[in-house]
Order: sequence, then structure tokens, then C-alpha cells
Amino acid sequence: MLFGQSVFQSVLERLKAEDETDEDAEAPAAHRVPGLGTGLAFDVMAFDVMALDVMEGVSAASQRVGQAYFDNLELDPAAAIAEEPAPLPEPKAVMPDHLARIAPEEIAAELAIAAADTQQTLNEKRRAFAKTNHPDGVAQPFRDNANRRMTIANLLIDEAMRRLPHS
Repeated sequence: MLFGQSVFQSVLERLKAEDETDEDAEAPAAHRVPGLGTGLAFDVMAFDVMALDVMEGVSAASQRVGQAYFDNLELDPAAAIAEEPAPLPEPKAVMPDHLARIAPEEIAAELAIAAADTQQTLNEKRRAFAKTNHPDGVAQPFRDNANRRMTIANLLIDEAMRRLPHS
């Protein structure tokens, strides 16, 4: 370390001195990068040709690695990307059999509410029924039936809960 300089300043001076000696040394080969012990793995001539093509207005798209895939397909990549596949026809929705049963007797039979049911078992039956019958879980054309089934089931379960003995 020189007097009156910090460590950082002395390191900068040393690096500056090394750069001056490197410039005085023999000029490295065109394919070498100063400071690297090995050469780069590309062909200088191919790089120069590509640079000239770009300068002349030729698209460099064909020089990209990913472009080789499209070149081998013999397709126009812009047309392949621009074309959208035709939409598939939507399958016609089929109403599940259970949604056709909207009579209160049929829904009560599905729920199988018994006198021995507790508030917990009735809540479990409500959740299980809603899992398969909730209007948000069925196709649009069948939501009216699902809504009616859920309304009836909720009324039946609420009535059964009202009749439970209070402890």
C-alpha cells in the first residue's frame, strides 16, 4: 500500500498498471477473449456472415436455434402460430337422473331422515346432498331443478332440526 492511499485506491492503481502491460503485449487472436484461458466455441466466419445478413436487412430469425425446428417441418412458422384451431363443438349436456326427482317424498327418501338423527348427522346429510345437487355444480339448463331440490332438502332438514329435543 502506498502512503496516503486507501487499500481500494491501491488495488485500482495495480489493476490499471496490469491493463497497460496487457495492451503492450501481443494482440490476442480474433477468436480469443482477453482474460480467458480458452477460446470461444463458435466459428468467427459464420458469425461475420450472420452479422452481415442482419446489416443488409435479412432477417436473423433463421439463425436462431429454435428456428431449426420450423425449418425442418417445412412450414411457415408465422402462419402456424397465427392459425387458431377450430373450436370443438360443445357436447350437449345430459341431465343426471337424480335431478329429475323433484318431489318432496323422493328427496326425503334420498335424505333418509330418521328420528335418531342428531344435529351433527343432519348437517352431514345436508352437506352430502349439496355436494351432488347444488345449482352451482350443475350445467345451466338443469339449475332450476337443482335449486328446487336444494330448497326442499333444506326445508326438510331444517324441520327435522327444529323437532330435535333441546338439551
